[in-house]
Amino acid sequence: QVQLVESGGGLEQAGGSLRLSCAASGRINSINAMGWYRQAPEKQRELVAIITSGGSTNYLESVLGRFTISRDNAKNTVDLQMNRLKPEDTAVYYCNARVSTSLSIDANYWGQGTQVTVSS
Repeated sequence: QVQLVESGGGLEQAGGSLRLSCAASGRINSINAMGWYRQAPEKQRELVAIITSGGSTNYLESVLGRFTISRDNAKNTVDLQMNRLKPEDTAVYYCNARVSTSLSIDANYWGQGTQVTVSS
């Protein structure tokens, strides 16, 4: 069984910064891509940022230049540094990982979600 545990998030004023962290644990053989998604009320979940095991990244256009995703392959962790926050960044943020174990290859796992609220 694989678990993703998130930390960070909370309430911040517009223009401020927050950092999200996610740690994967369990019987992990390897992790391919890791990423962060978000879902605002009454909106669909969207990809915010993703990073491959090789370090290649991709971002939602609206967070380019403000958010930075990073990962530690040795620790199976992924972080999201969020700067110059805007009220429209308010959402529940979910960690995601494509994990290979002895039972499956590139299975999709999700964290429990962490609330980020940006006040104007």
